[in-house]
This record gives sequence, C-alpha cells and structure tokens, in this order.
Amino acid sequence: MKVTLSHLGLVCALGKSVEEILKNIKALSVPKLDKRLVAGREMPFGAAPVPTTKRMRCFDLLDNALAQIQKPLENIKKEYPLQRMGIVLGSSNTGIHEAQKHINQWMETQKCPADFSFDEIELGTPACYLKEKTGFKGPAFTVSTACSSSAKAFSSARNLIRADICDAVLVGGVDSCCDFALNGFYALEALSPQVSVPFSKNRQGINLGEGAALFIMEKDKNGIEVAGIGESSDAHHLTHPDPEGKGALSAMKKALEDAHIEPSIIDYINLHGTGTIANDSMESQAVYQLFGEDALCASTKPLTGHALGASGAIEAALCWLMIRENFIIPHFYDGAYDPQLPPIYLANGHESRKIRTVLSNSFAFGGSNASLILRGEG
Repeated sequence: MKVTLSHLGLVCALGKSVEEILKNIKALSVPKLDKRLVAGREMPFGAAPVPTTKRMRCFDLLDNALAQIQKPLENIKKEYPLQRMGIVLGSSNTGIHEAQKHINQWMETQKCPADFSFDEIELGTPACYLKEKTGFKGPAFTVSTACSSSAKAFSSARNLIRADICDAVLVGGVDSCCDFALNGFYALEALSPQVSVPFSKNRQGINLGEGAALFIMEKDKNGIEVAGIGESSDAHHLTHPDPEGKGALSAMKKALEDAHIEPSIIDYINLHGTGTIANDSMESQAVYQLFGEDALCASTKPLTGHALGASGAIEAALCWLMIRENFIIPHFYDGAYDPQLPPIYLANGHESRKIRTVLSNSFAFGGSNASLILRGEG
C-alpha cells in the first residue's frame, strides 16, 4: 500500500505560508532569527510571524497551517466518511507557556484565574482542537516523545491507514514559544548565544524555535510517498545521546529497510543537526558509517530554530518542498567544519543533483529516535 502526503500547510520562522517560505529560502544568504530574553540574555529564537490572538499560541499556529489546506480538506471530507478521517500530531509543549503564568498566580494567591483551564497542559489538546475545527470523527491524538514527536506522528498516522482504520489522516506537529523550555535548555548550557552553526568547530549549541506543519495523508493517491520509517530507542541517558550513535544508526537502517532501498538511493539527508557538541558528534558518526562521505547532508535548524516537538514535521515539510520543487537547501554555517568529526558532505548550495528521495532525522532526549524517508514520483 502506497501512503502519500498530498497537501501541506506550514508556518515557521521562514514565513507564514508555503509560498513565502519558498521565496525566503531561495533568497536567503545568512540565517536570521528573532531574539528572546532568557535569564537576562538575548538569545536567537525562531519565532513564527503569526500574531497571538487565542488563549493558546499553538492554536494560532495550527489555524495558520490549517487555513493553507482548507480547500483540499473540504474536498476529501466529501470523499470519505468523517468517522474514517483521523488526526495525529506531535508536540512537546502545548500550552505550558500560558499555563505557567496561571501557575505563578496560584503560587502567589492560592487562586487560579477565572480563564484557567487544565486543557492548557494536556498534551492531547492540539489534536482535540483540530478535531473540533475540522469536524473529523476518527481517532485524534498527540504523540509526545520530545524532539522526535512529530516525526513519530507520521508512523502512527501511516499505521492508522494501513490498519484500515482511516482513509485519510491530518498529520503533522506544533510547538510554540515556551519560557520553560528556553530556560531549561539554558540551564543545560545547550543554548547558543549566536545563530547555531551545526557541525562547525565553533558550535556553541542550539537555537529554539516554533511553528506548525500539517499534511493530508492518504493511500494510493498521487503525491510524495512516505516510503520508509525507522524508530529506535537507545536509552543511553536522559538528555545525552549515545556517543557512538547506535540508536540513530538503527533508526536510519530501519527506515531504509522499510523503504526497501539501499543507502545509495538517498539523494539528501536532513540532519537533526542541533549544533550541540554531543548531537553533532554522534549523528555524523552514524551518517558516515551508513552513507560514507558522498551523501548530501544539511541541517535546516539554523533557518527555523529547533521547534522541539514540531521539528520533525517542519523539517519533513521542507524536505517535501525540496522534492516537489527540485531544489536543495544548503547547510548554513561558518564553513569551519569540525576536523574531529567524520567527513560527511554538507551541501553548499551549488550541487546540481535531482532530489527525489530524502531521509530526515529526528532525535530526542531519552534516546527516542526517528528517521523518515520521503520519495517523489518519477
């Protein structure tokens, strides 16, 4: 059974629509991120250019992405029973940022404000919100495995279709600005005070970001195929990846096996590429061991910030666009590749390869790993 992604709604630091994002990527020479105050210091942050109007910012991000695919959504609602249309999202923060303000008030006064609702901190809230907005009546749930959340959402969505539970699934991810997460990564000394430069000898850590990506997933339709998915758990450490990259390697191998292809078929690898010492070291080892030094690689996080639970879906969206438009997003950094890392090939923007099959990596705290292979037609 062929499972495809036929439509996309996307908002992130690069823009508030697919058209704007494509235009900005192709015109970009140097990554530019907004700033957020963290522990009294300004840090780069990939803010989405969408105003906050609702009680939870993730709702504004979802509304923006949903509006971009409203017409095809209405069309498929005429094609399938609503009971066989599902929703699977990946997220890690939901309304924690908003709830924190209410919790602070409770700590001071022992009273919650009148507008406080516990659904702000329930991980399933984004999926429930979309279920109400769309009228879908099939399964609706949120996957939350930290930074691999929305990559794993594609696996769950595909399973719903393969198990003949759903005919179509609205799949993707969302995460919004969250002081709790920003301060947490700052406490781990993982935030970079400059725009992140993954795989550089000068790398200092990550930049966080926010956004949402929504696809319509169907079976046996024209579109870009979800050809392979690999998942693993190395369970090495709560926040530190296995230094040898065993879990990452396992996820990539499983994705290739699921797609029934050899490593040489992959045209481009979207690296998890956070810019931390540990992640870049283990990921470059795993990629080099499986693909050697000829596979075209890049991290898009310097362009968007690391959108945590939404990053897998946002990066899958950028890969989807590369396949559809046949262009290459280069690896933006200072050019000072860390000589202590294996020599993987970071895209410089001058390659002329046709992009048809892309592998996208998402790795999370606790060793939760996911690799997703997308394949175009032709």
